Amino acid sequence: MTNQQSASPQPQPVTVIGLGPMGVALAGTLLERGHPTTVWNRTPERANGLVAQGAHRAGTVAEAVSASPVTIMCLKDYETMHTVSDSAGDAWKGRVLVNLNSGTPKEAHTAVSWAADRGVDYLDGAIMVPPALVGHPDSIFLYSGAQAVFDEHRTTLASMGGPRYLGPDPGLAVLYNAALLDMMYATMNGFLHAVALVGSANVSAVTFADLALNWFMPSVVDSSLTAQVPNLDSSNYPGDMGTLEMNLNALEHITRTCEEQGIHSDQPRLMKEIAAQAIAEGYSGKNYLAVFEVFKKATQAP
Repeated sequence: MTNQQSASPQPQPVTVIGLGPMGVALAGTLLERGHPTTVWNRTPERANGLVAQGAHRAGTVAEAVSASPVTIMCLKDYETMHTVSDSAGDAWKGRVLVNLNSGTPKEAHTAVSWAADRGVDYLDGAIMVPPALVGHPDSIFLYSGAQAVFDEHRTTLASMGGPRYLGPDPGLAVLYNAALLDMMYATMNGFLHAVALVGSANVSAVTFADLALNWFMPSVVDSSLTAQVPNLDSSNYPGDMGTLEMNLNALEHITRTCEEQGIHSDQPRLMKEIAAQAIAEGYSGKNYLAVFEVFKKATQAP
């Protein structure tokens, strides 16, 4: 019989390094799609839930990298990526690294050089959806770098969401990421500032949103903002799925990307300063909408 020759190939083993909310979502989705999945995190207990689902918990980065032909890194930034990666030593040789942390194009190019020196095939990437949407075929994952590497592992990448290849320049994924997030943050700040403005006449966020979200926002921001609007009136900003500290990190990368690319950077720098002010005022563990508290200050002045 020749049935085995026509059978679908088995899902590829994958390693996931970095188990914040996004890393956990990536690893969990890969497990659901049938990929033998190895995980590593600096804090080992972060992997407990995934191990219960069938993941293998590696004791070291070298063990994690050696377990799979492809390693997906989902860390804070490139500096952390280099620190973690260097501890794996020669285990990297002949393997593939898909790097999904944020940063700047210059840092992406440096990472490619790092990978080439160690015999590693490298793809840079960016995730353009929240953790809850990982695994949906229409979720946007951006990739840039060697097309041959992307083509060879496209099926595995598609397990996490809709992969979009941007081109051979490895800096394109983080450049697109910075540009899209720049637009997102500017839009979010515009809405929050507008709510603060009408709030000066005691108009509630819910009342204003009924007009504003149906007039402009649906084409720019998804329905998650609509669901969170009542939190503005109650000053409730739960940070379970992302904190202001995490957003400040993204805004720092956007600002530095603008500087590297020779683009006017006052707007993202201002957004970064606003986020930093909210953190300084005690909202570090809250979500990004807590910057609304900064915008409200002028409306509360006597």
